[in-house]
Amino acid sequence: MGIADQFKDKAQELADQAKQKAGQGKDEAQDRAAQGRDQESGSSSGMKDRARDAKDQARERFDR
Repeated sequence: MGIADQFKDKAQELADQAKQKAGQGKDEAQDRAAQGRDQESGSSSGMKDRARDAKDQARERFDR
């Protein structure tokens, strides 16, 4: 095997590694986006609860 073949093999190996890491990065980004959406929906429901509580308190003060 000549030096040129060794360089070609190494280049191919590095290209394969780059593709794998790119795929892993894409998967990780998708996972993080899903986690962000889950957290966002959880915090919005918390906000709704707080708004509902404030509305109930205002009604109680008005009814007095």
